Amino acid sequence: MSKKTSNLRMWSLIWGLGLVAQICWNIENSWFNTFVYARIGKYPSIITGMLICSAAATTFSTFFFGTWSDRIGKRKIFISLGYILWGIFTIIFGLTEFISKDMFMIVALSVVLADTVMSFFGSMANDAAYNAWCNDIMTDENRGQIGASLATQPVIGTILGTVVGGLLIGSDDNYMRLFLVIGFAVILFGIFSFFAIGEDGSIAPSKRGSFFEQFISVFDFKGFFQQKELVCVHVALAIFFIGFNTYFAYIGNYLIYYIGFSADKMGIIEAIPLVLAMLCAIPVSKLLNNNKHIPVSLCAVVTNVIGLFILYPIQPEMIDTAVIIAPSNLRLFLGIFVLGMGYIAFLQTMKVWAKQLYPKDSRGQYEGIWILFFVLIPMIGGSLIGQWVVQSSGETYINGESGKTEYIPNGNIFLVGACIVILSLIPIFITKNNFRKRIEH
Repeated sequence: MSKKTSNLRMWSLIWGLGLVAQICWNIENSWFNTFVYARIGKYPSIITGMLICSAAATTFSTFFFGTWSDRIGKRKIFISLGYILWGIFTIIFGLTEFISKDMFMIVALSVVLADTVMSFFGSMANDAAYNAWCNDIMTDENRGQIGASLATQPVIGTILGTVVGGLLIGSDDNYMRLFLVIGFAVILFGIFSFFAIGEDGSIAPSKRGSFFEQFISVFDFKGFFQQKELVCVHVALAIFFIGFNTYFAYIGNYLIYYIGFSADKMGIIEAIPLVLAMLCAIPVSKLLNNNKHIPVSLCAVVTNVIGLFILYPIQPEMIDTAVIIAPSNLRLFLGIFVLGMGYIAFLQTMKVWAKQLYPKDSRGQYEGIWILFFVLIPMIGGSLIGQWVVQSSGETYINGESGKTEYIPNGNIFLVGACIVILSLIPIFITKNNFRKRIEH
């Protein structure tokens, strides 16, 4: 096989598998939450339950299958089988809407359980196997480009997931149509990966004692905590995404139920500024190839906070929800654009930075540590804080049918998120000397 063909196949897999995964994650992170508000009720506690259980399943799955794939030296089977099962359970999640709403506890538990199982297989496929595979093929020549791909894919996934998701749901709120289309797309890419991943889907097996010993070894964190730079990178990551998860889980319901946009318009409102914000990945990629991790990460945090402060004061009467493009909507677009630039640059930098520090024989397991700080800690912390903000300072009203109090998120989610995100500057400042010493040597 020629080098050109091999590169084309590699980038097709990186973008094909990565993008469909991010679209599916976006559907879970955005539309699952609006699904709860539309089909069950406006109860942040259900969203919190979904986020915490999903984060726990994701973290365990990444550690478990990361260890397994390291031991047998194979990524392909976990990618292919995982994507197929991921798609199947995405469809199954949609079927929960046919459970009678009179059985509130049953439907709420079913939604949480279905989301948890879906996340388990999604993490097996994407977090444990696909991300480790990307690390396996990363070199000094392509690390900036792969880092840019992995960082921009969540943004493109958000754009496509929100736009296409909104169009599929439509004015008739047909969520099942959305879950069917996305579920089948993920299944098809799982089948595609089985035939497209070649020898680069295998690595040298890394066995250290029994499976249980190797699996447990990553939880003592001795090796991890000995790497001060890597610890600071992950602490900064966790703090930033605690702030991120404080507002992001509710941003769809904020735009629909507080500002007043329809589901299809909501997707476009997010897409336009994020498309523009995504362009920052190009110069960031070049800066990372020149080892400018410290200034890029610092600027990214400040930029993200500025975007959140732009969004915070917006009131529904300030926005024209009848149209998408209007002078009164420019502040909303600007806030999402600035927020998006900070988010993209920060995630891109952290991904490249962390992957450069991973031990070569434990990359799959260290993807689990990444998930611990990127998913588990932020989603638990951020979801609990977000629920508290919505219930304590959001808009409330009594549901006439159930008599239960329901909650609508307002701009306070952005204010609290910004106050948390800014704290991620601290570990970055702490580790700047460690970074510079490593680069100099």
